Amino acid sequence: MKNRYIESFEKSQIESKNIPEFRAGDTVRVAVNIKEGEKTRIQNFEGVCIAIRGEGTGKTFIVRKIGANNVGVERIFPLYSDSIENIDVVRRGRVRRAKLFYLRGLRGKAARIKELRKK
Repeated sequence: MKNRYIESFEKSQIESKNIPEFRAGDTVRVAVNIKEGEKTRIQNFEGVCIAIRGEGTGKTFIVRKIGANNVGVERIFPLYSDSIENIDVVRRGRVRRAKLFYLRGLRGKAARIKELRKK
């Protein structure tokens, strides 16, 4: 049971952000504001969304990509964070699980996800 003031604050935070509809298995490009000293810049992090968890303003999602030398890199992003500029869904994946942690043990072609075809 949440306090009604906290609930109304969370509702206003959620309404102010424009978040696209995506789920685990989708390839997303997250534009993140990075502050270096006095300057700020936007850096894109593109990878497969492997999990979404939480609710309300505490909702987070995990994005996994393969970096240099075939090293897997995962980042956890708060969905309603001010540091996230925007989220683009690059492609929709066809998966049968809500959490894709099994991708951590797969390499190369075995780690591919089929694309969801529109009917």
